[in-house]
Amino acid sequence: MMLSPEQISEFKENGYLIVRNFNPIERVDEARSRFDRLFRGDFETGLQPDEWNWRLGTSDESLTRQICNGWKSDRAVARLVLDEQVGQACAELMDWPGTRINQDNVIWKPPGAREVGFHQDDTYQEWVEPPSMVTCWMALEATRREGGTIEYVRHSNHWPLQTRKFAFHAPDDYHEALKYTARHLGIEEYRIDPIEVDAGDVVFHHGKTWHGSGLNSSGKPRRTVVSHCMSSDSRYHPENVGPIYSRYKRYGSTEMDESFFPIIYRRDGHRSPGLNAFTAR
Repeated sequence: MMLSPEQISEFKENGYLIVRNFNPIERVDEARSRFDRLFRGDFETGLQPDEWNWRLGTSDESLTRQICNGWKSDRAVARLVLDEQVGQACAELMDWPGTRINQDNVIWKPPGAREVGFHQDDTYQEWVEPPSMVTCWMALEATRREGGTIEYVRHSNHWPLQTRKFAFHAPDDYHEALKYTARHLGIEEYRIDPIEVDAGDVVFHHGKTWHGSGLNSSGKPRRTVVSHCMSSDSRYHPENVGPIYSRYKRYGSTEMDESFFPIIYRRDGHRSPGLNAFTAR
């Protein structure tokens, strides 16, 4: 796909961009059908994901359920996350030579699930050089305001990066970090946009764009797959350690192994070996 100059300009100005009918509905339906087995711990590939923050029978039912790097555990998730058109769009939006997967999120917000605190994704990227991402948030079903949809602060990609970390899952006030930051920046007014999209639609957002989500009061689940991407030129920071993903760092090297952080698109035509075979049906 090729994004228009108007779409790229909108992304750079507002900090996010909605693209309708991005994913084929059959691919969306297939990924959505895997959620029950994933959160039961039934992994198609036999590999556990890197993070598995909600487990059936032991975790709080009121929390938003999340798995990180579900692409390693399930090929239906991988077909969305590792899609070449996701990589191309991210490279166009960020003016990168190519796109590498940083991590994914498989997110399930059942009825009554509580809030996710407002944050900037780049706050958590100290272990990467350059420490910046762009995210493709993929709706697997119709998502509305009352369903605890993702919310963006328009133009907040132009704000400085907030390095202080606040409560993320089910905070008492999911706007706490946002209000703290705006107060310290002297910003008295800002606009929050709740995103309403249908299955197959996606939203790209900048790593500095403030976002979070409210309570799901809709009576329906909200399921999404999220692809967090970085430049194909990204490397490990030589000193800063990521508590989970630095486990894949080679001793004495800052190079990122494409087995764990595959390049899903590059302008010169390169795509990490094995991706097409791995995601094939």
